[in-house]
Amino acid sequence: MIERYDVAPLDGITRAVFRRVHHRMFGGADRYFIPFFSPTDQHIITRRDLRELDPANNVGLPLVPQIMTRRAPDFLWGAQVMEEMGYGEVNLNLGCPSGTVTAKGKGSGFLAKPEELDRFFEEVFASVRLPVSVKTRLGIREAEEFPRLLEIFNRYPIKTLTIHPRVQKEFYKGPIHRDVFAAAAVGSRNPVCYNGDLLTVEDCAAFAKEFPQVDAVMIGRAVVADPALLRKIRGGAPATREELQRFTAELYREYQEFYGQVGTAAQRMKEVWFYLIHLFEGGERIDKKMRRSRSPGEYESLEAQIFAELPLRDHAEGPLI
Repeated sequence: MIERYDVAPLDGITRAVFRRVHHRMFGGADRYFIPFFSPTDQHIITRRDLRELDPANNVGLPLVPQIMTRRAPDFLWGAQVMEEMGYGEVNLNLGCPSGTVTAKGKGSGFLAKPEELDRFFEEVFASVRLPVSVKTRLGIREAEEFPRLLEIFNRYPIKTLTIHPRVQKEFYKGPIHRDVFAAAAVGSRNPVCYNGDLLTVEDCAAFAKEFPQVDAVMIGRAVVADPALLRKIRGGAPATREELQRFTAELYREYQEFYGQVGTAAQRMKEVWFYLIHLFEGGERIDKKMRRSRSPGEYESLEAQIFAELPLRDHAEGPLI
């Protein structure tokens, strides 16, 4: 039975403003994971990352910060800073499949070096004070790489092992390796959380039936595509047109306050609409125009057109993402 619903970190999307407005208007998330920050060699957190991590920008939100690095001293320093900020857990990102990230041996690129990863964990768990969770993929090229990685994970007291059952080369496409996840759910000595292609209420119900022993899932882009998804999963109502209009209006207003620039706020909204547009019948034609829009005025006009002209899809179908 699923008891915990985490919101996955989507860099550029699920940042402070989105988290605040989503939590206030729709709720349903047990925890939001903050998109990763990477400590520098000089042990500096950038102003951009500090703005996301600052507790003052996240009041009342259940949060877990995420660190991406392959160096244990850098992770330990980052974990210490998170502890000083008041966080109660820190997450290691072994899941990002981006080529620019994996080329540096970070994210899922770290999975290519199991022995180095083992030494990393040995050093980290020898002195870290905060609980450490991990988000991982199955490997780099083949799902058969995962049993070796699971052996390593099992040696350490990982608070939660969140598994996206694809390898790095598959990015976010192609079938999920559910058989490998099933074996991991049984073979992991640490609590397991599932992440990957849970897009609708029905998807979550089917997962819970197939894996009754797994009590936590992490949902990503589907929460942006359907902000009421977690509420619906918990038995609540789907989003109404009026609710979605208030949601986007509040997002836009708070983005302007947060960044101090209407142009940046409009760009952030376009990124949200890349997912949200799929809740509306016939949204594809406006989606193309919105992607090409260059000014806040163009963005505002296109959003008004969506709410004035496009009907919501049947909520039973879910967003087509």
